[in-house]
Amino acid sequence: MMSLLDDTYFMKQALLEARIAAEEGEIPVGAVVVCNDRIIARAHNQTERLNDPTAHAEMLAITAATGVLGAKYLTNCRLYVTVEPCIMCAGAIGWAQIGTVIYGARDEKKGYSSFSPLAMHPKATIKMGVLEQECAAEIVAFFKKRR
Repeated sequence: MMSLLDDTYFMKQALLEARIAAEEGEIPVGAVVVCNDRIIARAHNQTERLNDPTAHAEMLAITAATGVLGAKYLTNCRLYVTVEPCIMCAGAIGWAQIGTVIYGARDEKKGYSSFSPLAMHPKATIKMGVLEQECAAEIVAFFKKRR
C-alpha cells in the first residue's frame, strides 16, 4: 500500500510555500523539513522582505527545524525544496547534516551541482526531479510576469 505521505505530498507542500513567495514578490522557492513523516519546518524565499541575501527558503527552513528539534544536526530529516539549492544553501545543508535532500527543478545557472557537487554531506541521499515540471513552471511564470 502506498503512503499518502510520500515525496509528492511533501513537494506539494514546498510548492505551496513557493507560491506564497511569488505572491510576496519573492523568487518562488519553497522548502519543508520533514522528520518522522511530519513537517517540522516550512519556509519560502524572503530575501526582499528581509533585505537579506541569505534568506533563502532552505536557510530559513533549516533554522526553523533546528529550533524545533533543539539540535544543530538534522541527520534524520528530509529537506524538500522546489528548486535545486544554490552553493550557499548546499553548504548549510551539508553543515546541518540533513540526511535526504529532495528537489524539484534543476537550476542550471546557480545550482550547487554545477559549481560544487560535493557541498552536501557525504552521507546525504540526493533525489531530484520530484514534481519537476510543476516546480519549474512556478519559476518560469514568475519571471515571465516580471519581464
